[in-house]
Amino acid sequence: MLDVRTHPRWTDRMLPVIVAVAQVAANYGAQDNQPGRLAADPVGNALLLAGGLALAWRRSRPVLTLAVTMATMVVFIVRGHAYGPIFFSPGIALYNALALGHRRAAWAFAVSGYAFFLVYTTWLAPVPSPGLWHSLTIAAVMGVLMAVGEFARTRKERKAERERITEEESRRQASEERLTMAQELHDVLAHNISLIHVQASTALHLIDDNPEQARTALTTIKQASKDVLTEMRSLIGVLRDGAPRSPTGGLDQLAQLTEPAGRNGLDVTRRVAGRVRPVPSGVDLAGYRIVQEALTNAARHAPGSTVEVLLEYGSRELLIRVTDSGGGTPAENLGGGNLGGGNGIPGMRERAAALGGTLTAERHGPGFRVEARLPIAEEES
Repeated sequence: MLDVRTHPRWTDRMLPVIVAVAQVAANYGAQDNQPGRLAADPVGNALLLAGGLALAWRRSRPVLTLAVTMATMVVFIVRGHAYGPIFFSPGIALYNALALGHRRAAWAFAVSGYAFFLVYTTWLAPVPSPGLWHSLTIAAVMGVLMAVGEFARTRKERKAERERITEEESRRQASEERLTMAQELHDVLAHNISLIHVQASTALHLIDDNPEQARTALTTIKQASKDVLTEMRSLIGVLRDGAPRSPTGGLDQLAQLTEPAGRNGLDVTRRVAGRVRPVPSGVDLAGYRIVQEALTNAARHAPGSTVEVLLEYGSRELLIRVTDSGGGTPAENLGGGNLGGGNGIPGMRERAAALGGTLTAERHGPGFRVEARLPIAEEES
């Protein structure tokens, strides 16, 4: 059934009173044209009023309203009163029940009502039935009324279905956005906490013999903790309030990303090939996160290694390649932690696949290489 929760206008709220008064008033004209029918009396007027006022429950109790209006019509006709205005309320109730999706009840009452008219006008009415054309006219009027009701029901159902699909799509997009932010939060935490861990170990090792270098390590820890708190506030604020946010990273920020990596004991060099040009925001953020995760893994598993970060802008794809020398760590161990079965490499693969690209992570000599290929707009000639 359709769930209708609208705030009706005053004319809609006044409809039962309008119909009730109209049925009583119009009935006097109808009985003047039907001298063989019983004139309105207190009981007849009460039936006319009851049928109209029952429409007040047409939205909350549509089937009950239809039953009451049909019953008042049948009693009114059987008592011998004039045909005409008494049909207003059951017609409106029939249309309303159909429009709200109560098809079975509406059609059952429609067929029963038509059968009643056929039986009454053929055998019970004091005035004989006008004939076949009269019966066909009643059937045609009821058919048009039912068709209009079915059309209204179909429109309401289609509108409700569109609204449901739109709402589900909005929920799905919100869920995907939160999953993306959760992935970004993981990347931010993994990168900065790994940096803090390595620098804290360095500071503890050097604090007695080389306090100046230990001071540098502690400064790096302070900046890294500040950065991670800033990004966490931004992401958690979005999750709490659903407010719009700006991208948390991009390829134009790789310099800021590689500087703390260099202080982390990595010798990082950056190289750019091809014609640098703007890329889609999704590729921009994914590229930044891939480089960030690759540097985090290098700092964790190959401290002291030489790392090359390559960005190559091709005609239709962006190549991102991060290669570390291994720093003396055996190649067999470079796939541990996030590289093997954690969230790092799988997360990078998911980012690349979501954009229609690919990512490989494998041993490269004594070190390790992460290579991503992300589609970008074709270069203009």
